[in-house]
Amino acid sequence: MKIKSTIILLLGTLVVACGDKESKSLTELFDKGTLEEIREKKKELSDEQKELDARIAMIDSVISAKDTNKKLPLVTTFTTKREQFNHFIELQGDVTTKQNVLIYPEMAGMLQRVYVSEGDRVKKGQLLASIDDGGMSSQLAQLKTQLSLAKTTYERQKRLWDQKIGTEIQYLQAKANYEAQENTVNQFESQLSKYSMRSPFSGVIDDVIKDQGTVVAPGGPGSEVFRIINLSDMYIEVAVPETYIASVNTGKKVKVNFSVLGKTIDSKVRQAGNYINPNNRSFVIEIPVPALDGQVKPNMTAKVEINDYQNEEAILIPQSVISENAEGEQYAYVAVDTKADNVATAKRNIITTGQTQGDLVEVLSGLKAGDKVIKEGARSVKDGQEVKILSK
Repeated sequence: MKIKSTIILLLGTLVVACGDKESKSLTELFDKGTLEEIREKKKELSDEQKELDARIAMIDSVISAKDTNKKLPLVTTFTTKREQFNHFIELQGDVTTKQNVLIYPEMAGMLQRVYVSEGDRVKKGQLLASIDDGGMSSQLAQLKTQLSLAKTTYERQKRLWDQKIGTEIQYLQAKANYEAQENTVNQFESQLSKYSMRSPFSGVIDDVIKDQGTVVAPGGPGSEVFRIINLSDMYIEVAVPETYIASVNTGKKVKVNFSVLGKTIDSKVRQAGNYINPNNRSFVIEIPVPALDGQVKPNMTAKVEINDYQNEEAILIPQSVISENAEGEQYAYVAVDTKADNVATAKRNIITTGQTQGDLVEVLSGLKAGDKVIKEGARSVKDGQEVKILSK
């Protein structure tokens, strides 16, 4: 009963597609024909359907060719040209200076006097503070008096000896006494100079750590008295991944951005390290930076863009126009064979890309200067399809 209902439904469908005569013959075939005869009829109708589809497709192509009002995909294009391309790697570093030191006392005693304040500019060798010497200056004065006497004795004895008066031993004793006294005075002066704290280089007093009257002594952390910084020779220290060791070297151009200051300056790599840190697989470079009227401070963070690659005649296209096929090949569409009314044919070009900077991609092969690359609408066209180029 179910099979009979299905046959009636099929008959109703075939009546619409076929004439009455054909419908009657099919009805007889369904009622009296064998399964093989029905299958043979199905194959015959399928062949007829394919032939009909082919004819319809041919008619559609003729209509498309003769239809002047057909709707074409609308696209925009840009013309490629050779231009300079600079690739930058972005890293982060900290401002530092090799002349940023803590000054420690060399001798123990009370900080007798401090001659500078925070922010003072000092010159190399300038006296910063003095420590109570515990009477050593008085001892030195006595030694100098004794030295003066020894010198006078030696000079008189020498004059006598030059006149062949007196013995040689008297002359030698006077000379030895004078030289020994002179050495003693020099040692005392050297020792006494350690009670005077002086600037090791020209710079700015960043911090006065100990106040006048404080007892100080040489030693480790906690015994420092001053911090002095030279802001005229600052640089940024950056750890660069070892993959860039061949492209980042001395002389490379660098853009330094101080976000907290809202300023960007141009500089160059002053020094590139030769040691790879095994902990993070990087090497260190130095980039000199100016003080910018004292605004740049040690330990300030900066973003650096290092120019690791440059091509004077690169072909650049936006990343948005690049697609990829199932084989992993990258391609872009080019408008060729432009006709009247800005109608052209979209051609798919397989390309090889290089470095990327922002939204621009370097094309190494597959495009040449002067090609009209499809920009807007590139994702919706097909290879060989006619498109209409919109005028900008």
